[in-house]
Amino acid sequence: MTSGHVFIATSLDGFVARLDHQLDWLTKQDTGGEEHGYEAFMASVDGLVMGRGSYTTVLAFEGWPYEKPVVVMSKSLTQADVPARLAGRVRIVASEPAELMDELDRQGWRRVYVDGGRVVQSFLGAGLIEDLTLTLVPILIGTGQRLFGELDADIDLELLEATPFESGLVRTRYRVRAPTPGPAGPRTRGLQRPARGR
Repeated sequence: MTSGHVFIATSLDGFVARLDHQLDWLTKQDTGGEEHGYEAFMASVDGLVMGRGSYTTVLAFEGWPYEKPVVVMSKSLTQADVPARLAGRVRIVASEPAELMDELDRQGWRRVYVDGGRVVQSFLGAGLIEDLTLTLVPILIGTGQRLFGELDADIDLELLEATPFESGLVRTRYRVRAPTPGPAGPRTRGLQRPARGR
């Protein structure tokens, strides 16, 4: 069964990007070459799933940073929007999270890197995230793209690891606990308005 895994940095006030999806607040951090576990995490996954916002931000980087296949969830982009240099490496889909995970499972994917605030929210809402690695960055940016949204039920997490770094960053890893059945039956776990990349 294919499982979803999150590895993402967030400001102390809970944002993963500015409103225009820019990451200048993150890239300016002086981490002194610290190893935060990203390479090991990337080695553990079969590919990435992200939304349009994350995709367009990464597309503007000097070079494409991923060796593994990338699936972009969007209802406004089409495969024709993918540059020729990324042909065969980036695929655009309009699927819902559960439908996409079933498709990836049939293709042999076992571990999926789920990236981007809105996509993380939608996969959490569908119960498709197994664990989250969050790197807390010592900065407040005031507004931006939030990692988490409103919930219609609690999502219980189990802390597996907390690692502080000299730079002030703190990496935490949580396992998403299974929903706890209530008196009226299994509790629904999810977000009020699951949203995918547009």
